[in-house]
Amino acid sequence: VEWHQDWAFYPHTNDDVLAVGIMIDDMTEDNGSVLFAPGTHRGPVYDHMSEGFFCGAVGADVAKDLPDVSDTVTGKAGTVTFHHVRLLHASKANLSGDPRRFILYEVMAADAWPLAGCSAVFESWDSMNERMVIGKQSDVPRLVDVPVRMPQPLPPKVSSIFQLQRDGTNKYYMDGTNS
Repeated sequence: VEWHQDWAFYPHTNDDVLAVGIMIDDMTEDNGSVLFAPGTHRGPVYDHMSEGFFCGAVGADVAKDLPDVSDTVTGKAGTVTFHHVRLLHASKANLSGDPRRFILYEVMAADAWPLAGCSAVFESWDSMNERMVIGKQSDVPRLVDVPVRMPQPLPPKVSSIFQLQRDGTNKYYMDGTNS
């Protein structure tokens, strides 16, 4: 998975939004560990466009300029990670032959309403309330001056982050020169 910010996929009215990851399998440096670029959640929201379409990855120029202090995230199955949705992160290729399954959930403040992207449309008020972990849903979203880039237009065929990144031209890891 190329360098990206989850915020690019689903901006909200405020950025009190986390991604919670659960390792289904052990995650090692050999099987495609996640890389976090510390502090980047305080920086800009980067362009995730390629040839006029949203591609779900920052350009290689952004990726190559990241500090060499990226945190490699490893752990045993069941380990949980948390990262801010504006944090730049990626995964190296799984070259081990072993599975590396990792499930991600979006967790947001009750007053953080989605603007666009994969979670922008809820079936109903009730369906949104059913996802509430704590707090009370508000029909008054909290608007905060945070940078937003809309994940539009989408390419003609899109089914996953993997397809978006494979079909786009913003390649850092997939071009085979970086590891």
